[in-house]
Amino acid sequence: MVRLVFTCGDINGIGPEICLKTFNKIYNPRKRQIIFLCPANVFLKTAQIVKPEFQYQVITKSSFEIIDKLKVTVIDRGYAKQTVGKATKTSGRVSYNAIIDSVKLVQSGFADVIVTAPISKHAFHLSGINFPGHTELLAKLSNAKKFMMLFVSKKMKCGLATIHLSIKNIHNSVTKKNLTNSINTLKNSLRNDFGISEPQIAVLGLNPHAGEDGNIGNEENKIISPVIKSHKDKNVFGPFVPDAFFGNHLYSKFDAVLGMYHDQVLIPFKMLNFNSGINFTAGLPFVRTSPDHGTAFDIAGKGIASEESMIQSAFWAEKIFMNRKKS
Repeated sequence: MVRLVFTCGDINGIGPEICLKTFNKIYNPRKRQIIFLCPANVFLKTAQIVKPEFQYQVITKSSFEIIDKLKVTVIDRGYAKQTVGKATKTSGRVSYNAIIDSVKLVQSGFADVIVTAPISKHAFHLSGINFPGHTELLAKLSNAKKFMMLFVSKKMKCGLATIHLSIKNIHNSVTKKNLTNSINTLKNSLRNDFGISEPQIAVLGLNPHAGEDGNIGNEENKIISPVIKSHKDKNVFGPFVPDAFFGNHLYSKFDAVLGMYHDQVLIPFKMLNFNSGINFTAGLPFVRTSPDHGTAFDIAGKGIASEESMIQSAFWAEKIFMNRKKS
């Protein structure tokens, strides 16, 4: 049995809704235990939109020891005012606290894996929280030094050498040291988390046409190519021209792709896997997954959000957890 703790995400978005829809689909006390970190009033209001098809109990934050293995346990985060469809200071603080408590649950042995619902970076900002996203916050909470945002589906796995950076600052972070760490983190994750003993990794270029022999940019010649050649196992290839790489479906020939920046890999990944892909934070001492989409404020509270990516997040979290136990 795997013990999963879900966070509510931004309570003004679709997070609570897709969590309840997911519980309806995956609830099976013989296979998994489900814990849900969410204000009780938000849970009960969401239950009017998504009727629970599972047994549940609501407990207070201080009562972790009475988590019921046979029921979905909702740990009340305290009353929180909802303003559906809008990022607020309250929603930012609630989503942040849920993440903090999810890590505490795993670190104290009450849960095995974390599945996080989408947060709003704007709501974080409104509440004075200085983290650009889940990845950086979870790395800080777990003291992880080498970590990676990795997008996962049955069709492809895509890692990011840089995460939430402005385009104008990306080239400053594409260094030999950072790129080497990224490749090693990705390689270790493919082995330990996905059971691929000899992973084949494709590395994309940074510039258009991968620099075109230095005529458009020199990062490929001075940084990316030397790092690729330094890997003695010869299982790292590139740098590839990004548009041609995806246009020719070359991703299917590799176990994972390493991109230089966010949209370089997220656009093709989501075109191929929207609602079926997930976000996984490689390099953490615990397993954390999430849907590959955002808060969807525009459809929040309407009961029409798809839970498919959240379901896949739960299933992948279980797979990765079991792979780690084997390695």
